[in-house]
Amino acid sequence: MTAAVVTGSVGALLLGTLTPANAAPADAFEIGNHEMGSQIAKVEGESSSTPASKSKALLPQGVTSDGMRAEATVAGIDVASHQGNVDWNHWWDQGKRFAYVKATEATSYTNPYFAQQYNGSYNVGMIRGAYHFAVPNSSSGSAQANYFVDNGGGWSGDGKTLPGALDMEYNPYGNDACYGMNQAQMGAWIRDFHDTYHARTGRWPVIYTSTSWWNMCVGSAQSFGDTVPLWVARYADSVGSLPNGWDYHTIWQYTSSPLDQNSFNGAYDRLQALANG
Repeated sequence: MTAAVVTGSVGALLLGTLTPANAAPADAFEIGNHEMGSQIAKVEGESSSTPASKSKALLPQGVTSDGMRAEATVAGIDVASHQGNVDWNHWWDQGKRFAYVKATEATSYTNPYFAQQYNGSYNVGMIRGAYHFAVPNSSSGSAQANYFVDNGGGWSGDGKTLPGALDMEYNPYGNDACYGMNQAQMGAWIRDFHDTYHARTGRWPVIYTSTSWWNMCVGSAQSFGDTVPLWVARYADSVGSLPNGWDYHTIWQYTSSPLDQNSFNGAYDRLQALANG
């Protein structure tokens, strides 16, 4: 794999307590490999993730897509190359029934363990999907959506494949959390990815984010709640407030220890419905 080099001003510093302590400005950077939620954990912290909060996270919270009170959840995980060859039988025995696997980042990185992770989760019986770590200031939304689909991020109506997920989180390459974009620009970038992914696959992507990042970097510039399932990250014992534009969450990433763990908001048949489209 040849890493891409991106040039240009990083932009203004992110003010306040959300600034990563080890962030460093850069005028050029190489696209690397970042796990889902790695920057959210770094910026927002995960000290509220405890054994008690992890247990509570598997209890139904909030409402579902039909506006009714949630009555069930399904446990899942997400993985990237950092996990290497995953022991999928172990996680199945732990009660995990769905998984998301990192496929790509920007337009130059592909997960070298993708085949083992994506196929392994399927073979053990899980419903699985792929995700893309966005780097919005490196190329257009459409370019990254196409790269994602071309490298494992597509969808098939086999009842076992979830729509691809777009990972939107704090910029790991510099001090500007929003990649040097204002809310209108970021919203337009996401819309470009959203529309291209739908044109390629017939499905709308899932969007993964945190409420703090989304409200700061996108705000009300664009609303995706009518088409896009929300995957929200919050390492605590409740989902908390949701990003602008959504009335309910579909997936909640509630901890990153010992790896990213998630709770689907609904019973197993609703997870199957998401896979079936």
